[in-house]
Amino acid sequence: MIATSPYRIRLSYLSLLLPLPVAHAAESGGPRNVAELAPVVVTSTQIAQPLFDVPASVGLIDGDTLRDSRMQVNLSESLGGIPGILAQNRENYAQDLQLSIRGFGSRSTFGVRGLRLYVDGIPATMPDGQGQTSNIDISSAERVEVLRGPFSALYGNSSGGVIQVFTESGEGPPRIESSFMAGSNGQRRYGLKASGSNGDGAGALDYVVSLNRYSTNGYRDHSAARKNLGNAKLGVALSDDSKLTVILNSVYIKAEDPQGLQYDEFMDAPRSAAPNALLFDTRKTVKQTQGGLVYERRIDADNELRLMAYYGQRKTEQFQAIPVATQTPPSHSGGVIDLERNYGGLDARWTSRLQLAGRPLTLIGGIAYDVLREDRQGYENFVGTGSAQQLGVKGRLRRDETNDLWNIDPYVQASWEFADKWTVDLGLRYSTVNFRSDDHYIQAGNQDDSGSLRYRKALPMAALRYQATEDLNLYATVGRGFETPTFNELSYRSDGLAGLNLALQPSVNTSVEIGAKARLGNSLLTAALFQTRTQDEIVAADSLGGRSTFRNAGRTLRKGFELSWQGELARHWQGVLAYTWLDAKYRDSFYAGSETPANLIPSGNRIPGIAKHALYASLNWAPPQGWRAGVEGRYLSKVYVNDSNDSAAPSYFTAALHAGYLWRFQHWEFNAFARVDNVLNKRYAGAAIINAGFDRYYEPAPGRNWTAGLHASYQF
Repeated sequence: MIATSPYRIRLSYLSLLLPLPVAHAAESGGPRNVAELAPVVVTSTQIAQPLFDVPASVGLIDGDTLRDSRMQVNLSESLGGIPGILAQNRENYAQDLQLSIRGFGSRSTFGVRGLRLYVDGIPATMPDGQGQTSNIDISSAERVEVLRGPFSALYGNSSGGVIQVFTESGEGPPRIESSFMAGSNGQRRYGLKASGSNGDGAGALDYVVSLNRYSTNGYRDHSAARKNLGNAKLGVALSDDSKLTVILNSVYIKAEDPQGLQYDEFMDAPRSAAPNALLFDTRKTVKQTQGGLVYERRIDADNELRLMAYYGQRKTEQFQAIPVATQTPPSHSGGVIDLERNYGGLDARWTSRLQLAGRPLTLIGGIAYDVLREDRQGYENFVGTGSAQQLGVKGRLRRDETNDLWNIDPYVQASWEFADKWTVDLGLRYSTVNFRSDDHYIQAGNQDDSGSLRYRKALPMAALRYQATEDLNLYATVGRGFETPTFNELSYRSDGLAGLNLALQPSVNTSVEIGAKARLGNSLLTAALFQTRTQDEIVAADSLGGRSTFRNAGRTLRKGFELSWQGELARHWQGVLAYTWLDAKYRDSFYAGSETPANLIPSGNRIPGIAKHALYASLNWAPPQGWRAGVEGRYLSKVYVNDSNDSAAPSYFTAALHAGYLWRFQHWEFNAFARVDNVLNKRYAGAAIINAGFDRYYEPAPGRNWTAGLHASYQF
């Protein structure tokens, strides 16, 4: 029987810290076996290598840790142990998670900006840098890798950081798993998964199929949601040297939107919804289906080819709380968004392992092409007038356009061990991003908003690693990245005139990082000191009437320090500690809105959405069978919610407790758990809507809440 306990995976992780034989617990009552565990290998830098040797800040969460004593719905449940990343649950499934890495992505009011997201190599971020996490299936994930710092520039536009999720591959005889979780606020999740393989060599087949359904009444009023998610991965060995992997994914979400609260509402009635959210029945429906093919072939001992192709469709309908009077001007696009996206792409990559001056050299060359066609309509969110008027329903057409996006990015990368203990990595990506909008809704008072523009940028990166001792690696990295505006940010001009906001320029950043990784017994200690200087930072200029405009704010400076420790404290005891200090400020003054003294943002103000201090710690007792337990704690300093820095989400500390029981009998495995989050019943903002109109910044987190679940599996 194949063990799937968190203990097994954590032992695998510890093998990268101390590559010695590890005693692996066998079935209850059986003898102990001694096995050599392979080091954990990560691929975030495009070159597969042990995590300890990577000259960059890479965080790794294995699949069993993602699922251990958790609801298995959101990445925010388990990313706290990685420094540098702020993953917050809005408790609003109409707006997705709020993710930022070293401050990149913090301005996002919905979805994910400034970061690159991938699921099994397929981008979950569109060519303009707008992404979502809704199609990530935690129940079938093998691991999540989080890349921070200059190395992420090699992923092109909007790569302030990179989050990659990898689905597990089927192994061994067929296995069937089912799970049920329940929790506070009417939460329910049902899961079913099948996996297996029929061996190795030509003709071998491996598969994983996962189906999940999640529903909740919501912590807040008007925040109920349901989500159906399917994920499948099929691998076929075409020969001893080639493999084809087929990936299919589909998600359906229907969610109410409670919107943000003002501070007094947040403190006095955190479970309430914004009044207009109830009045207009704000809500969102998402349907997305995508598929991908990955072909891998070993040409010879030193050369490999990888080809990836994908295609998907996503349809979104969203009802907003825009007052009827606000929609009166002919140029207004209405209060209902009807959006259909067709997207796809290719990535071709060649890897060669050579010798240069008698030393190992790895070369990578490739090209990525991604395309998106967006059919966007806007409608009024009402019908009728006077006493017969109905709100929160689709009314007259007010916007109709076709938007086309594409990017093409050739890239090269090299890693050369030029001397004993010394390795240099070099990379260059040349990114071209093209926008085109064709306006089909041209009426009296509503001019033609068509337009096009193109951005180009060379993105270099260099890293140097020195292996000071067998258990200590030192590295330094430098890179340049850029972030184009998204289509939403280009859609409107701050002067109210027709056409795209062509004055909005991409922000360009230069990042430097120095770091160290040390193996201390059965633990890994990492530290990184970094600085990022950005030109033309993109910020919100105004946000009123359901319409946000954006502008460039000049220069910003982010500097920080990250510290991480995780490992085995004693037999069956594992600990995690992650600390981030991040100081992010504007270096130039700018106007947020009209050029009046009241709208002047002075240099030295902090960039909103970023916590200066973040601390996470956990302690778990996890034997291979029987009782298990753990405790977690998290501290986050206050977060400014607007550019003027006159409002902030208060700092907070929360704690969580969990316990469970793992039992194996013959072909069966049962895993039950119970968990309590926010044990101290702290009132805090789980996320913030940056620069929101009418000061509706705050999205409250639940008070003390519970989760319980049971997982059962049978292996034939």
